[in-house]
Amino acid sequence: MAVDIDLLILGLGNVLCGDDGLGVMAVHQIEERYDAPRGVRVVDGGTLGLALLPLLHEARTVLMIDAIRCEDAPGSVVRLEGADVSPAVRERLSPHDIGVAELLDAAELLGCSPTKIMLLGLVPDRMDLGIGLSPGVEAGMPALIDAILGEAAGLGHVLSLKPQRGVSDGARLWA
Repeated sequence: MAVDIDLLILGLGNVLCGDDGLGVMAVHQIEERYDAPRGVRVVDGGTLGLALLPLLHEARTVLMIDAIRCEDAPGSVVRLEGADVSPAVRERLSPHDIGVAELLDAAELLGCSPTKIMLLGLVPDRMDLGIGLSPGVEAGMPALIDAILGEAAGLGHVLSLKPQRGVSDGARLWA
């Protein structure tokens, strides 16, 4: 299969486990506010694990968005790249990431690993059962969105802000 996706922005996590859902929430915010240029796909990968293998096979570069455990304060932006990604998904991430580790291993074994893999996220505060983000992570979301857009732009893919639709725009559609 040919590489059809220049950049895959892949949100990971479980929205039912507090801050673990931040990757999914981030890609949904991007989808709502920005238009992706040709060659860029923004995908909610949730907790799909190996089911994401066909997407990895189609992608040249993958930017995974997820909660990343480390010693930094909750809500801090963390960026990992290349050889640092695989150990992170095995040791420092959330419960769903056993699927991410298996996904990366399977892509490697099948010879369909993307050329470049990056992991970008925030340090979580709580990852217990519950909906919604902790205050520190919620406060860090704008910086994460900016970091995602910056990474994409640095790779030559500028996501453009969607036009704002006001009440009058909607009223004109129905007139």
